[in-house]
Amino acid sequence: MTASDLLDLDTPSLLLDEQRMERNIRRLQSHLSVLRVPLRPHLKTAKSIEIAQRLMRDPSGPATVSTLQEAEAFADAGVRDLLYAVGIAPGKLPRVVALRRRGVDLSVILDSLDQARAVAAACSEHRMRIPVLIEIDSDGHRAGVQPGDPLLIEVGRVLHEGGADLRGVMTHAGGSYGSRNAAELENAAEQERAAVMRCAEELRAAGLPAPVVSVGSTPTAHFARRLDGVTEVRAGVFVFMDLVMAGIGVCSVDDIAISVLAAVIGHRPDKNQLLVDAGWMALSRDRGTASQAVDWGYGRVCDIAGRPIGELMVSQANQEHGIIESREPGSPVPALPIGTRVRILPNHACATAAQHLGYVVLRDGAPVARWPRIPSGW
Repeated sequence: MTASDLLDLDTPSLLLDEQRMERNIRRLQSHLSVLRVPLRPHLKTAKSIEIAQRLMRDPSGPATVSTLQEAEAFADAGVRDLLYAVGIAPGKLPRVVALRRRGVDLSVILDSLDQARAVAAACSEHRMRIPVLIEIDSDGHRAGVQPGDPLLIEVGRVLHEGGADLRGVMTHAGGSYGSRNAAELENAAEQERAAVMRCAEELRAAGLPAPVVSVGSTPTAHFARRLDGVTEVRAGVFVFMDLVMAGIGVCSVDDIAISVLAAVIGHRPDKNQLLVDAGWMALSRDRGTASQAVDWGYGRVCDIAGRPIGELMVSQANQEHGIIESREPGSPVPALPIGTRVRILPNHACATAAQHLGYVVLRDGAPVARWPRIPSGW
């Protein structure tokens, strides 16, 4: 097959450059090898058995998921060491129990007394020690117990004395996505490490176990300069990269491994616009670059070979229509013929990939395989 075979694909289609993906994976694995900390890859981005096999140490894991449907699907494929990295809702505990009864070492996370009591009650009811990590708020981004908050020890005691398997602490430095340079990224990584290590030490000082110290975000994973005391790193977007990661300096545009193939379906010379058949149903509504120095709208436009076409971007997205304009006001938009294939780089790889059923895998620019994605759902 050749690159011209891209002309035979339906549009929109989700393309995956396998060589770029493999390069991204090697880059992070090499960095963490130097720091002597293992990777627990987050599979929420890829949602693919074929990609998971390239990320994990062996077919059984370890790995991270963001939905129980992911956990169930990867368990069906033989993955046995999983962390469900979203605060546990009590109503989901029966599915956690069912997975553990299948021999899956599934851990959950939480940050409140109510959640801890619910887990302890499930442990008692099912005569099972459910593994738990306490989520730590390392940067004020979202959820978690803040370092120094007495709640940490209270939650730890409820779990430990209630029959759960208190394994330690975890955090996600989501605030790192707002960094603007290497120094800020390095600071975010150290802030993440210091916060979670402080909490692990507080648990241990209270006589509670904390063997696992888990950190993770794609920016901090790449820019950490020391990970003393950390036992694992979680990251997911690094597999594909995206425009947000390029915007904060984690990667270059040439590292972005996924794109959406679309066809030109209309011209609006009066508005200096082109129309393509990829709207938000293909690209997602994510506007992650809107707060960055360079805003790429709903995605950056490339030619069929993946080379950026000037400053073209998808400026507006309807359900099935994408409107292409130049990022530079007044700059002319080339009158690409109807049917011309373009590739659109995503703002947020996870969100764009979630719009599709699978990947058309490219090697040397030509399609060589199709890999299905785990269906969306929770």
